[in-house]
Amino acid sequence: MVPPRFPVARVSHSRATGFTLIELLVAITIMSMLALLSWRSLDGMTRTQAQTQQRADDLLRFQAALGQWTADLDAIVDTREVTPLVFDGRLLRLTRRDPAEAGLESAGVRVVAWTRRAGALPPSGDATPPPSALDGSGQWVRWQSPPLLRRDELARAWQRAADWSREALPIGGESPGSDSAIALIGLENWQLFYHRGDTWGNPLSSVGTSAEGGTGSVVGGDEGAVPNGVRVVLSMPGGPTLGGDVVRDWVRPTLQAGRP
Repeated sequence: MVPPRFPVARVSHSRATGFTLIELLVAITIMSMLALLSWRSLDGMTRTQAQTQQRADDLLRFQAALGQWTADLDAIVDTREVTPLVFDGRLLRLTRRDPAEAGLESAGVRVVAWTRRAGALPPSGDATPPPSALDGSGQWVRWQSPPLLRRDELARAWQRAADWSREALPIGGESPGSDSAIALIGLENWQLFYHRGDTWGNPLSSVGTSAEGGTGSVVGGDEGAVPNGVRVVLSMPGGPTLGGDVVRDWVRPTLQAGRP
């Protein structure tokens, strides 16, 4: 007699799918490294872009400052009341035509002064200067009076320019009809030289320049007080943008042969 057959259960041993803990840790580590490298790359690009923009802004400000310097010298006018250009070793003062002058119409003349001041406010006129403005590096500052039409106004403005430099009065006063001043660029030091005859020399020993007090006031003016050329040497503060010495020469548009 054949014994009955019973069905036999078959057990499936299929392999479970998924990642092990070690594989997950390796994957997370690789992803973290890739994220770190990507962040460093983006941060480097951002810093480079910021430095490039800062350098471009500094160069534009520097070019604007030299452009204003040249424009002031080009517009020098002799009022026959004060010396049209005088430098006392610290402050340069000059009398110039008003930029609004056109044709037969003139708004008057302006007294303009250039000097270096330590810890000057930035051009924006913010109440609180940035730390870079207080580190002793200094700023190249330009001061100007409103348009002047009377002799007494000219004399007072000439004196106000000297007082502003000596007393280190604050920068500001941009309202119409008032004196104004603006800090242009950072500056460690500056020097001036006049070209007379065939050589560059010290302005303090030039003809027509008063070294005593730097007032330079003369009756009737002196055409020889305007040299044939003016050389300015700007010592720029060291930094990632501008640094070293910059030399800029200005030549008087109307040279006269045989004059000193």
